[in-house]
Amino acid sequence: MFTGIITGVGRITAVHDLGSSFQHGKRLTIQAPAGYLSDVGLGDSIALNGACMTVTSFDILTHQFTIDISAESLARTSGLTELGSVNLEKALRANDRLGGHIVSGHVDGIGHVSHFAQVGESWELRIAAPVALAKYLAYKGSITVNGVSLTVNHVQDHQDSGALQNSEISINLIPHTVENTALGSLKTGSAVNLEIDTVARYVERMLHVEKLLETNPAV
Repeated sequence: MFTGIITGVGRITAVHDLGSSFQHGKRLTIQAPAGYLSDVGLGDSIALNGACMTVTSFDILTHQFTIDISAESLARTSGLTELGSVNLEKALRANDRLGGHIVSGHVDGIGHVSHFAQVGESWELRIAAPVALAKYLAYKGSITVNGVSLTVNHVQDHQDSGALQNSEISINLIPHTVENTALGSLKTGSAVNLEIDTVARYVERMLHVEKLLETNPAV
């Protein structure tokens, strides 16, 4: 479990194949900030750009650790096979503050940056989200973008011939977020990992079952 509050910005320094076919995953080597691994052990969970991964080895002296990512996870995430900056968050402890919102570290879909520009002292980030996630996006609701807990300021549904094509969300990034996460390196067209609010997931399920019971009381 995570909070969406980034605790460090690392860097993917190496990507190695775990096999020769598309059914095999990758092994990533990540350079962490100095001192970041001081309380990390083998098997600990660390979220990389919002995707929960397991530490398979680490070296405190060089500040590096490795994770193995399956082909399934690679197919459902973005930015984890490319060398470069990555947002890091260690798993939540029972006595930690919940500074963002409840985040599972399971990516629900991949969005694409449609606009990213500075407005005053902050930045406006707009993301085109997949149709499947549209019903979970709401004004002032929470969403996780590459592991960062953010607040949705606006939702615009785009239709073509009456069919929903995607939902574009607008998010305000304060300077602190841009300076202390890897979101500052985004640009138009960048793919980002999205995780919807856990509460929205349960609300959708409750409404779905309630509708089933109304149409078929015998269920």
